[in-house]
Amino acid sequence: MKISLSNHFTYKRLLRFVLPTVVMMIVTSVYSIVDGFFVSNIVGKNAFAAVNLIMPLLMALGSFGFMIGTGGSALISKTLGEKKQEQANRYFSMLIMVTIGVGILLSIIGFIWMRPLANLLGASETIIDDCVLYGRVLIVANTFFMLQNCFQSFLVTAEKPHIGLAISVIAGINNVVLDFVFVYILRTGIFGAALATALSQAVGGIVPLLYFSRKNSSLLCFVKTALDFKALKRACLNGSSEMLTNLSASFVGMLYNFQLMRIASENGVAAYGVIMYVNFIFMSFFFGYAIGSAPLVGYHYGAKNIEELKNLFRKSIVLTTIVSIIMTVLGVGLAFPLSKLFVGYDAELLEMTTNGMRLYSLSFLLCGFNIFGSAFFTALNNGLISALISFLRTLVLQTTAILILPSLWGINGIWLAIVAAEGLTILVTIILLIKNRNIYHYI
Repeated sequence: MKISLSNHFTYKRLLRFVLPTVVMMIVTSVYSIVDGFFVSNIVGKNAFAAVNLIMPLLMALGSFGFMIGTGGSALISKTLGEKKQEQANRYFSMLIMVTIGVGILLSIIGFIWMRPLANLLGASETIIDDCVLYGRVLIVANTFFMLQNCFQSFLVTAEKPHIGLAISVIAGINNVVLDFVFVYILRTGIFGAALATALSQAVGGIVPLLYFSRKNSSLLCFVKTALDFKALKRACLNGSSEMLTNLSASFVGMLYNFQLMRIASENGVAAYGVIMYVNFIFMSFFFGYAIGSAPLVGYHYGAKNIEELKNLFRKSIVLTTIVSIIMTVLGVGLAFPLSKLFVGYDAELLEMTTNGMRLYSLSFLLCGFNIFGSAFFTALNNGLISALISFLRTLVLQTTAILILPSLWGINGIWLAIVAAEGLTILVTIILLIKNRNIYHYI
């Protein structure tokens, strides 16, 4: 049975609608995880450290796609709720056109400046060549990566989350197979790992581009459009929190790596890389739910359906609470076997990674509420509040904690920095939700 944005959502219907997006996010996170697994176990821990050191920069350069996808989705779903179908298609077409242009520009800049950027990130002589090689291969595919990020949100808005899931699964399988062939069989090292991911990102960006280029059964398709600076500004403002989240996460990742290189050298960076891989998977529910539910919130806000807005908010809080508890228990309980999967060949590194993962996993109890709160205000087309939550969570508080806590607790202070940041942010999120309840009437 088809689920439409205009439906009333029970728990069962809501989960059915967001599940493809959640799974899609999990599959997407597999890209870097598969690279890390093969590089760590086949090429070695120094190459593994190189991948983890340069990855935050690559994520930062691709973050524009997240902003256009989430911010544009909020604008388009609100426009659809107002029954303005043709205008929604013009917005959609224009935003994809802008994404392609910006993606090409960033690819050129990133390719040229990759080595000085790797030096700036603190790459040692041991790993800098691998950083540059891996980074340059992936930056060539940056436009496809940005498009893939956009279409993750737009396919949900188009009421086709299952197509987004299918594309992500195909791209993910492609990445696993190519990593196995390039790294394990052909022994092409870090170059093969990067090429496998780049080709998979191309699949994720090109296939939905072809789908929307022809007549289809979704709510959206490409039409003739022109650059609309007012709509572009609204989309960017709406999605600024998501871009800020990704930029901040990238910056904070660089700061983590810098501190860990200082305290524990390449081993520290490698341990953090494993923790981030597990973090990607565990956080996929929260980000997937945020992306999947945002068009519903935007649609009913645009349609002025207050009762359904209250229903979606209430059910989202309940689901987030349940999953937060489950994720925390799993993160702490599975820390050793998950760490062993990546770095079981080195006893010292395994112990460091396991301890770090257990401490880091405590943040799962809190982060889901902050992610949902930020995405909820984005869907309500209030990019300012959304950006404030993201800015505090991913940049200000976490950066402060990373700089201060290691002086108190050593390397454990680095692992606990995220817990401190999420704990302080959730207080702000609660205050903002209460303060704005009478403006949007979701409570």
